[in-house]
Order: sequence, then structure tokens, then C-alpha cells
Amino acid sequence: MPRIDVSHLAPAAPDRVFEIYSDIRRVADRVDAIKNIEMLTPGPVGQGTRFRETRVVFKKEHNEELEFVEFVPGKSYTVGCTSCGAEYRTRYDFRPEGSGTRVDVVMQITAMTLGAKLFAPLGFLMSKSMRKCLEADMVALDKVFEKTAEASAGA
Repeated sequence: MPRIDVSHLAPAAPDRVFEIYSDIRRVADRVDAIKNIEMLTPGPVGQGTRFRETRVVFKKEHNEELEFVEFVPGKSYTVGCTSCGAEYRTRYDFRPEGSGTRVDVVMQITAMTLGAKLFAPLGFLMSKSMRKCLEADMVALDKVFEKTAEASAGA
């Protein structure tokens, strides 16, 4: 199955970018394609935190249960789930670049069932849509930094 790589320059310091990206409780308010987040574990977000995401994909709502499988505050995290016979792992790495933060995202999809393995050769057809989805999420999150900058300038 495909590996999808996306890189984005966010207009804020790494700690702030990590904070916004990993603030899963507020992501539905920030990303239009995400309609709802239901937290499945209590407490602060970290390794082991589970949540259910309702997202619009191809004009239909889809629900997935996801988990933070790795979490290194300020540096990186990996979110994973199993769906449609495949395992999905999406890793976010945050590093300083100029006055902003380079966010590198790698989504790795591994077929687990026979059906998913048979579909795997066609996975490249979905990878373009998944890449666009990841890029749109990042652009939406940039608006949080823009609002913060505007509020600071007005103060």
C-alpha cells in the first residue's frame, strides 16, 4: 500500500505548532472537514489517548477510532488506526525552520486482510486524495496562527 509524504511550513515556533496540531479536542472547530471529535480516554493528550473522529471524505461522513501510538511533546507524534482491513499510521514531525516550523507528515498504510491486499495495487488512486486531505488540514490549522498574530498585533 502507498506511503504518503507531505511537508508544510507553519508560521509559528515548534512548541506552538505542536500544541495546535496535537490539540485534538479543538480540531473540529479548526478543520472544516472534521465534523466531530469524541474523546474516548480521559486526561491530557499523550501516548495511548484514543478518540473517535467524524470526517467528511468524498462528501460522506466517516467515523474512525484513532489512537496516539507515539507522543514526544514538542517534537513528534504518531496517530494510528485499523480500518477496512488496513493499518494506518500517520507520523507528524516538527522542527524549526527560519521563523517557523517544518511539519513533515508520513502516512503509511499496510494491508492486513486478504481483501485489502488484493486492493493494494489500486492504493495509489487514493493516495492523491489522502495527500490533499492532509494538506488541507495543515492549511486550516495555519489560520489559528494567523488569528493569534492578529490578536497580538491589535493588543
